Amino acid sequence: MMHTAFLSIGSNIGDSVKNCQNTIKSIAGHEEMEVIRVSSFYSTEPWGDIEQEWFTNCVVKIKTSLHAFQLLRHLQQIERDLGREEFAKGLPRVIDIDILFFDNAVIGETILTIPHPHLHKRAFVLVPLMETDPLHIHPVIKKNIRELNQELEDRKKVIRIE
Repeated sequence: MMHTAFLSIGSNIGDSVKNCQNTIKSIAGHEEMEVIRVSSFYSTEPWGDIEQEWFTNCVVKIKTSLHAFQLLRHLQQIERDLGREEFAKGLPRVIDIDILFFDNAVIGETILTIPHPHLHKRAFVLVPLMETDPLHIHPVIKKNIRELNQELEDRKKVIRIE
C-alpha cells in the first residue's frame, strides 16, 4: 500500500541550500520513496530564542510504501549520512527532516508525533506547505493548509530564495 507524506526539510549550517538539495536527492534515490512535489526554498528566521544563522527550508510531498515508523528510521539515517549529529532542540543543524503529515494518521508516540505538533504555528512550515497542497486537511484541527496559513500568528520572516 502506498502512503502520502509531507516532509519539512531545513538546514542552517554550511551550504544550507545544497544540504536541502542533497536531502531531496537522497529521498528520491530511495527505492521505497518517490518525490511527488517540492516547494520553493525559503530563507527563514530561526524559531525560538537561540541566536543562530537563518535556515533554508522547504516542504516535500512524497509517496512511500514504508509505514510511518519505518519512514522515520530511513529519514533519520539520511540525516546521519548527511552529517547530522544528535543535538538539543533548537540548535543549529546541518539537516533536519520532520514528518509533517502521513496520510491522515494521528500518531502520539514519544519518538514520533504526527501531525507535527507545531506545524500550524510556524510560517516556515505553512508557507512552503501552501505550495505543495493548500487544500490538505489537518487531521486533528480539521482545517486545510490555506485556512491555517490565514490564521497564522507567527511573524518570523520567510523569504523565497529565487
